Amino acid sequence: NTQTIKDAEEAQTAVAQALTVLKEFYAKAGEATALLQQQPEMPEIFDSPYKGMAAENGGVISMLEVIQSDFARLESTTTAAEATALQEYNKDMSSNAVLKAQMKKDVEHKNVMKQQATQAVVDLNNDLQSAQKELDAANAYFDKLKPSCLESGTSAEERAQRRQEEIESLQEALRILNGEDVATTP
Repeated sequence: NTQTIKDAEEAQTAVAQALTVLKEFYAKAGEATALLQQQPEMPEIFDSPYKGMAAENGGVISMLEVIQSDFARLESTTTAAEATALQEYNKDMSSNAVLKAQMKKDVEHKNVMKQQATQAVVDLNNDLQSAQKELDAANAYFDKLKPSCLESGTSAEERAQRRQEEIESLQEALRILNGEDVATTP
C-alpha cells in the first residue's frame, strides 16, 4: 500500500506537469496564426488563432484531468484503507497482548498447581509407605498372637467347663474372705 500511495503521488505530479506543458503549448499556439511559415496573406483557413483540441470533450487535456483525478482518488482510497488497516492491526495487537498476558498467567498458575499436586503425591506416597509399615508390623504381631488366642487345642465345651469351674472357685474364695462358712454353702 505504501508503494501504491507513492506511485499515485508521483503519477499525479507527472500528470500535473504534463497538463502545465500542454496548457502552455496551447496558449502559445493560440497566439500564432500559422504553423511555421509566415505568408504575406493569410489563407482563409487560418483566420482565427489555433486552439488545438482543448475545447472538445475527448481532448488530451480533459483526458489528463480525468487521469489526475483517478490518481488522486486512488491515493485517498489507499491512504484511508491503510489507516483503517493500521487501526485494526493496533486493535488486534493490543487484544493479543492482553490474551498473551492472560495465557502466561494461566501457565504460571497451572505450573504452581502441578508442583502442588506433585508434592501432594509425594506426601501421600510417604504416608502410604508409613501406613504399610504399620500394617505389616500389626499383621506380624497378629500372626504371633494368633496361635495362643485362637488355637488353644481345646474345644468350646471344655473352655466353657473350665470357665465355670474358675467362676465357682472365685466365688468360694470370696465367701472365705467375707468370713462365710464354706461348709454350709453348697
